[in-house]
Amino acid sequence: MSNVAIGKPKKVSGVVYVAPKGTTLPTDATAALDPAFVTLGMLSDDGIENEPSIDTTDVTEMGGTNALTVVSGYSETLAFTMIETTAAGMKLLYGDSSVSGTDGSMTVRHTQPDSTGKVVVCEILMAGWDHVKRLVVPDATVSDRDSITYAASDAVGYGVTLSCNADADGVTMTEYIAPIATAGTTATTSTSAGK
Repeated sequence: MSNVAIGKPKKVSGVVYVAPKGTTLPTDATAALDPAFVTLGMLSDDGIENEPSIDTTDVTEMGGTNALTVVSGYSETLAFTMIETTAAGMKLLYGDSSVSGTDGSMTVRHTQPDSTGKVVVCEILMAGWDHVKRLVVPDATVSDRDSITYAASDAVGYGVTLSCNADADGVTMTEYIAPIATAGTTATTSTSAGK
């Protein structure tokens, strides 16, 4: 059996879920999420980009030869583009206090991103391998927002980059992987932005 897979939404209705920092974190790939988690809705077909960054320092000896390379820093980010306009997505971009109303009718005040971290969970179907993967970030903050284009040729998209901040143990993200047979779940065709 091959373990080669492509990443798809576990549910069409959403891949990325957010909750206030301090919300109980899932500890496996399949258990139900805490009710505090809400979906950000559908993402663009660019999917989710998880970019690690390793900083190193080279120590050279007197003749110029590299004698030692030391890891001096590590960080990682998650980047994706939301293509549904939801209250949860706007709160992620602009901060909870900058958004009032609900998905159907809301007011969004463009402000500096809220530096208060959020818990982020990504629910991914590993299609072709019949497994599911859950990415859990205990503390994520907005570090970049893409420009927003309003045009007839493309869906309105809200691109965002999240910095994955290390927890007390130095962990920036935890991955949980399980077979679909164990998970008892498959991708659905729901188009609702809700959970």
